[in-house]
Amino acid sequence: MTVAVRVIPCLDVDAGRVVKGVNFENLRDAGDPVELAERYNRAGADELTFLDVTASSSARSTMYDVVARTAEQVFIPLTVGGGVRSVDDVDRLLRCGADKASINTAAINRPEVINEITRRFGNQVLVLSCDAKRTGNTPSGFEVTTHGGRNLTGVDAVEWAAEAESRGVGEILLNSMDADGTREGFDVDMIREVRSATTVPLIASGGAGEPGHFPPAVAAGADAVLAASVFHFGPVGAIAEVKAALRAEGHAVR
Repeated sequence: MTVAVRVIPCLDVDAGRVVKGVNFENLRDAGDPVELAERYNRAGADELTFLDVTASSSARSTMYDVVARTAEQVFIPLTVGGGVRSVDDVDRLLRCGADKASINTAAINRPEVINEITRRFGNQVLVLSCDAKRTGNTPSGFEVTTHGGRNLTGVDAVEWAAEAESRGVGEILLNSMDADGTREGFDVDMIREVRSATTVPLIASGGAGEPGHFPPAVAAGADAVLAASVFHFGPVGAIAEVKAALRAEGHAVR
């Protein structure tokens, strides 16, 4: 049985508003997160991802409120990331209505937190968010970054994805920091390399600008495709157009 490719709008939330930029810079307002979530739910999104792009204590409180209000209105899976550092953070997000939590920097700093979270809640609730860029510093040529791509970690993205899987993450969200917001297409080489080293579902992110960009990401090994700009600032029927493009290339969609 072929598993359907999931199409996932991503909402970067800052102080209660959705924002989007290029390479995580020059952010511009894209609307109210709950209203956008409802719109994407009606338009056929398979899941939603919220990322708290500031994750300070005040913004985190705002994010909990956004998650709770969204969960009351939207009935598709909701993943929330940004500032997730502990079992307690995941517990609170789940209590607010999130279905999954996404972890990035905290796992780089202390990989054992992956084991702790998945032992408590199961691997289905934890997504590794891997923000990677092309450098000459690692064996694969892809290096994990933090802080919106500004800080290099010296960690090989392909090796890190494999380690995170061995520690129990249920999915990997692979975001190309070089392609993010450029709308020039996914980094299919990066997707292919990470896919070759892992077996858990792989979500491709970074660079989508038109429906035709999505099928190559799936052909390279992605099980789901995530985007922001193409949905926020594109045509109202963008999700349907993406699914049509995937279907035309022989990929099953919902």
